[in-house]
Amino acid sequence: MNMKNIISLTEARKRLFEIVSEVVSPAVVYTLTERGTPKAVIMSATEYESWIETMEVLRDSPNILKSVKETRDAWKSGAWKKWPTLDELKKDFMLNDKPKKAYVRTGNKNLGKKRVR
Repeated sequence: MNMKNIISLTEARKRLFEIVSEVVSPAVVYTLTERGTPKAVIMSATEYESWIETMEVLRDSPNILKSVKETRDAWKSGAWKKWPTLDELKKDFMLNDKPKKAYVRTGNKNLGKKRVR
């Protein structure tokens, strides 16, 4: 973070409208301090929502970083060439433009159960 974006609460009070105008730009964040101690951060609502969404994804998918690394490694090694193409996947799941396999949901006890037509 750029040092010019660390300001006191008193200064932030004086410049609030200017600061809000600045933080709508991507990656512009202000840290507000009280007696030199960071107390709060001002960022755009869009940036904040992005952070929240990222944290939710990481919380809900704790192994996602491992999966991303494995995918990158597979890509670099050429192993991705063994992955099925979209056309191959379509053949496995479609017959005459109608799904061969369907997942039905009729209450929680059947959630995720596979039914073959």
